[in-house]
Amino acid sequence: MARANRHYIPGCIWHITHRCHKKEFLLKFARDRSRFVFWLGEARKRFGMKLLNFTVTSNHVHLLVKDHGSAGSIPSAMQLIAGRTGQEYNQRKQRKGAFWEDRYHATAIESGEHLLRCLVYIDLNMVRAGAVSHPQEWVHGGYREIQGQRRRNRLLDLDALVDAAGLSTLQALADYHGSWVGEALRTNALQRDEAWTRSLAVGSEEFVLKTQRLLGVRAKSRAIIASGDCCVLRESEEGYGENFPAQNQPIVEKNTYF
Repeated sequence: MARANRHYIPGCIWHITHRCHKKEFLLKFARDRSRFVFWLGEARKRFGMKLLNFTVTSNHVHLLVKDHGSAGSIPSAMQLIAGRTGQEYNQRKQRKGAFWEDRYHATAIESGEHLLRCLVYIDLNMVRAGAVSHPQEWVHGGYREIQGQRRRNRLLDLDALVDAAGLSTLQALADYHGSWVGEALRTNALQRDEAWTRSLAVGSEEFVLKTQRLLGVRAKSRAIIASGDCCVLRESEEGYGENFPAQNQPIVEKNTYF
């Protein structure tokens, strides 16, 4: 996994991915995935993290979060979640060493249709892995909550998700979301797409160009790849495959890898 990009753009929606150290299946037990979910809830309470969707797999996690104007909110939340999850696991297993591989990676996602596509991509993760036949069956994700099945402790900011998706009601969100997931399952459109996990931005050409301008010199030389009505601002290729110590630092300029 590439060293995580650390960019701060106020009000931006980020798709965050974080993989376990050496891609080990350190989250293979439900109790450890449940603890990660617990700390998601704590981050929501402590830092006001606007969580739009998530999936906790056996060796990595996906989070879709919206920045609410505080430069330190997302990194502080990630530090709490990742740090406590790893600490608890190591204590229980009497294990030493890094729990997470490198820092997390964050990709800027445009609101509207591209957000919905990313939403579905996150939900289908465990279907792609062959663990379940429908995201409804995977309890360590946000699908059920989006579909109106409220958990004991609410995790998702559904109002923010409705607004970011460009819809008017929770029911409209559930309908669109359910139909897109159903269509992907029906057509077997389950391929992995690194655009969502190894890029700087995904969206319309206008959005990607704007993001590139906001990132300045850090993104000036990055290639923009167009595919239909979707554009991707690529991450630097040389970053992939490198080994770096496990860290979770803010999405700010001084911690950008380029």
